[in-house]
Amino acid sequence: MSQTLTVNIKLKPTKKQEAVLKKMMTTYIETANRLVSDMVEAQATLKLTSKSVSSPLPSAVKNQAIKDAQSVFKKAKKSKYKVVPILKKPYCTWNNQNYSFDFESIFLPIMVDGKAKKTPIKAEMVDKHNRNFSLLNNRLGALRITKKSNKWIAQIAVTILTTEKTGSKVLGVDLGLKVPAVASTDRDKVRFFGNGRENKYMKRKFRAKRKELGQKKKLNAIKKLNNKEQRWMKDKDHKVSRDIVDFAKENNISVIRLEKLANIRQTARTSRKNNKNLHTWSFYRLALFIEYKAKLEGIKVEYVNPAYTSQTCPSCGSRNKVKDRTYVCKCGFKKHRDLVGAMNIRYAPVVDGNSQSA
Repeated sequence: MSQTLTVNIKLKPTKKQEAVLKKMMTTYIETANRLVSDMVEAQATLKLTSKSVSSPLPSAVKNQAIKDAQSVFKKAKKSKYKVVPILKKPYCTWNNQNYSFDFESIFLPIMVDGKAKKTPIKAEMVDKHNRNFSLLNNRLGALRITKKSNKWIAQIAVTILTTEKTGSKVLGVDLGLKVPAVASTDRDKVRFFGNGRENKYMKRKFRAKRKELGQKKKLNAIKKLNNKEQRWMKDKDHKVSRDIVDFAKENNISVIRLEKLANIRQTARTSRKNNKNLHTWSFYRLALFIEYKAKLEGIKVEYVNPAYTSQTCPSCGSRNKVKDRTYVCKCGFKKHRDLVGAMNIRYAPVVDGNSQSA
């Protein structure tokens, strides 16, 4: 079993290197779009080599531009040339045989005085979680350089081989707003993850600041604030997903089950005052983070039908509507409402029908 991840590394190019990279990225996009246009005109995938492509780029980079152009052409051909995609965002790609790195820099061929020269570019090779270097010990793919929010980023595709865990232990995870996540094992081990009140407070704070900036018509400031909010939310999702997977490892879990997230905004348990938070929180991203982190540990992730998971009594099977944070059943069963959801998710029907029994 394998998992492909993208490792993002911050680059610190000199001003001269910045100018070179900007020019190369622009040239790369122009070259790829020109090749796509040639293929559309010929209505065939052209067999090209770096020598047959006229462009002031290193041969290894030209080969990647050819691959990108062929990929874009396939999409155009599939639409019978009604839609011809055009690459817009500047970037540049090197294959895994044309770059290397050490603890301080990434070495790759760039254009210097009209010639391709392998050049070291300063980089933050170790991230704040100290995971970059360990991940880069796996099978590496292409490296792409791009610029985001005035920051230079090297994106490296990494394929990690994992061994799927055997066993029958299943962890049910319920996602929500007031409690970001609740997990329940088969042995009634329970853990609550995240801080819903903090999340709600920060979302309200960001909204108020946006409103204030909107009244002053400071559009650039609003854009920066939105980016800051997204980074904050993403960081929270990373931390919660990591804690969930660590909890699964501690309890020798082989399968994590989550609710299928289609229509969650229509079915989620929330009050009217929480609607704004509900429609801006990325449940899908949190689920994806849980899934890819679990796969790295050999833990399978399954998605279940969410119908009645919050209403069904785990003890007697009867359905009861919940009015507050505590679920109470006539049979005497009493638990936190989100915990009830997590307990039922463990046994709910898996959407694809291919599941391990809980």
